[in-house]
Amino acid sequence: QVQLVESGGGLVQPGGSLRLSCAASGRIFSIVAMGWYRQAPGKQRELVARITNGGSTDYADSVKGRFTISRGDAKNTVYLQMNSLEPEDTAVYYCNAYIYTTVRDFSDYWGQGTQVTVAS
Repeated sequence: QVQLVESGGGLVQPGGSLRLSCAASGRIFSIVAMGWYRQAPGKQRELVARITNGGSTDYADSVKGRFTISRGDAKNTVYLQMNSLEPEDTAVYYCNAYIYTTVRDFSDYWGQGTQVTVAS
């Protein structure tokens, strides 16, 4: 079993910053990529940012220049630094990881979600 545990959500004023963290644990052979998705009320879940094991990153156009994704030294942790937050960033943020649990077995894992609310 693999678990993804998120932390760092909360309420922040427009223009403020938050840092989300996600740690993967359990039966992990290797991690291919980790990332963050978000889902606002009435909308579909969308990719926010993703980082591969090699360090390549990918961002949604709406967050480029404001959000930064990074991996921890242990490579099983991913962070999302969110600056210049806007009310439109309000959503539940989900950590996601593509993980090999053995040399052959591969699956897509999700965290439980953390609420980010941007309001004055």
